[in-house]
Amino acid sequence: MIQPLWTPEKARVTQSTLGLFTQWMASAAGQSFADFDDLHRYSVDQSAEFWSRLWDFTHVIGEKGEPPYLIDAERMPDARFFPGAQLNFAENLLAKRGASPAVVFWGEDKVKRRLTWDELREEVARAGQALREVGVTASDRVAAILPNMPEGIVSVLAAAALGAVCSSCSPDFGVEGVLD
Repeated sequence: MIQPLWTPEKARVTQSTLGLFTQWMASAAGQSFADFDDLHRYSVDQSAEFWSRLWDFTHVIGEKGEPPYLIDAERMPDARFFPGAQLNFAENLLAKRGASPAVVFWGEDKVKRRLTWDELREEVARAGQALREVGVTASDRVAAILPNMPEGIVSVLAAAALGAVCSSCSPDFGVEGVLD
């Protein structure tokens, strides 16, 4: 049998996000999970309940919709999760606030840039306002040729915050790559 190179201390496992989720799930489901295998078994045997509770544990911002939260579970990977849900992924990504780093960028030319959560929210709001001013609304499509740097992240989040779909391509791809 192959021995693990490292095993975390029990206290570290218990306080990890997975450990906290397992404890929360045990309480919510009225069950006990001795280990990850038990939790995994529950997620397979009680799939719809598992995913509904995961939504609750993670505090997803949005409307979960009405049950069933999982359709055709036996047809993985073609199952449909939360078919009645409505959410905005930009709203969820930007829910965090504060001065901790949200984006850390180090370009090929050694340019370094960090954006805190508050700075990222501010830049996304500014870019979103600019998109609104040119008439972008929900369900619109926005395309951009942007290098892989923080402005690309800001642009995609700004479009998504408005409910628009954004597609971007790096100029590094060259003309042929962009046209493909």
